[in-house]
Amino acid sequence: MKYNILDAADGNVINTILADADFVAANFEHYELWVAPTPAEPTAEEAARMWRDEELESTDQAAQTPDWPNRDNILTYRQALRDWPSTSDFPATRPELGA
Repeated sequence: MKYNILDAADGNVINTILADADFVAANFEHYELWVAPTPAEPTAEEAARMWRDEELESTDQAAQTPDWPNRDNILTYRQALRDWPSTSDFPATRPELGA
């Protein structure tokens, strides 16, 4: 288990250790069980940027291969993805890949 070792004067965490409960109780007067922080839910803008980054990554090979089918539309789509955060409809309306 993980434990936070606390400062006796103010209760602030001074160290975090991995040990069993008996060791911690025998060696430290002020401690608490460590609790993993809950990850924050991404904002709409952060989620949109993560989606955009995944789309750019998934089209990397097509952008770098001159004879890739539909390559011109993919290049246009990638530019729209890069421009999207600076548009007035970000993050409400996602760019779409043309046929």
